[in-house]
Amino acid sequence: MKTVLVVTYYFPPSGGPGVQRVLKFIKYLPAFGWRPVVLTAQDADYPARDESLLSEIPETTTVYRSAIFEPYRLYRRITGKPPGAPVDVENIPQPKQRRSLTESLAAFVRSTFFIPDARAGWFPYAVREAQRIMAHEHIDAIYSSSPPYTAALIARTLHRQTELPWVAGFRDPWTGFLSTPERWFLPRALDCWYEREVFRGASAVEVAWKGIIKDVLGKYPLLPKGKFRHLPNGFDPEDYPSGDFPRNERFTVTYAGSMYGRRNPATFLKAIEHLVNEGQVEAQKLRLRFVGRFGGEVRHMLESSSVKECIDIVPYLPHRESILELLKADLLLLVVDETADSEEIVPGKVYEYLGARTPILALAREGAVAELIRETSAGVVRDNQDVAGIKDAFLEHYRNFVYDRPRPQQNTAAVKRYERREVTRQLAALLDSLTHQPAAV
Repeated sequence: MKTVLVVTYYFPPSGGPGVQRVLKFIKYLPAFGWRPVVLTAQDADYPARDESLLSEIPETTTVYRSAIFEPYRLYRRITGKPPGAPVDVENIPQPKQRRSLTESLAAFVRSTFFIPDARAGWFPYAVREAQRIMAHEHIDAIYSSSPPYTAALIARTLHRQTELPWVAGFRDPWTGFLSTPERWFLPRALDCWYEREVFRGASAVEVAWKGIIKDVLGKYPLLPKGKFRHLPNGFDPEDYPSGDFPRNERFTVTYAGSMYGRRNPATFLKAIEHLVNEGQVEAQKLRLRFVGRFGGEVRHMLESSSVKECIDIVPYLPHRESILELLKADLLLLVVDETADSEEIVPGKVYEYLGARTPILALAREGAVAELIRETSAGVVRDNQDVAGIKDAFLEHYRNFVYDRPRPQQNTAAVKRYERREVTRQLAALLDSLTHQPAAV
């Protein structure tokens, strides 16, 4: 069995969607001939914590944790936020949304000095720890998971020092993405240089959605297309308990994840408010559950809605409890960010929705999400600005519930392609090809 060093910031006790991809790779890689050794951060300032995920780290996996300098702790003091207050969901404001003077100053410092991201303070500690790992472990290949993009810079340094094969993994694009700080030209040029050097230097690049490849090759067309692989996110059937759940007394729609900035429920709420006002939906038969972490402007939308008596706002839940929320729902709401390139975005959450076998109402432009929903027959897609279309789609599912009609069925064979074990098999095959090892069966 060969050994791969996995460089990742998001790792248990981190919660949120970013940790699931790496955690499942680590779970299933040994089945395909690869032993993972993890390098992550000690006492990191995670946006969400899920202590229950610590029990999911395989006992055979060795985990090394290095020190890290976390600037968000200082950011909270500067801006007057309480310790532990979420930063990410408040750091991507709506267009034209004004910031306070201290928030603007903090954003300037972040965009100017923390390149490529706010985890840049992990770099020197992680490289030193990795050098110690290399002295004690026989490492055959390196894998990095980004964001944060600092993880890719750490792996690039190790790759250059050791000449070991390196697969750079990306869950989101780098520069120019919706979460990228607005930088002035000097830090922007440095960030772009880092990005180009990572994509040029990696032995191979795997991405969670195809639009990332399109984004990179659009910026750097001379890069060889052959080094890029699409390994989609997925779901783990073992995360979903078997058995039936009692029928809900009220038609229950669940959104699970984060909401902030351009990812918000404004149009969906407008559609529901119209249906209730028109008498087509009875508020007493409706429950809207929003589970996760939400920016202040999203909370205001939910709390000020005319159907607020139907709305439950549930704080972030451990992963297994979040899965139960999906299984208990009658309809799952998916909202894709409203950006210029949103047709390329495929949120990781959509795959866990698929695993729940619960119908999905996806608010997204024509593009990758719409193709995935249609391929798997998992639900319906409506443009996020199409209030009338959202109303019609919602009303169909609502009436199915009221009149106790059967749910539409998924394409089971298509859904199975997105199981985590299958995606991990593809990563193992990529590592095999770089180390000239025959692929495991």
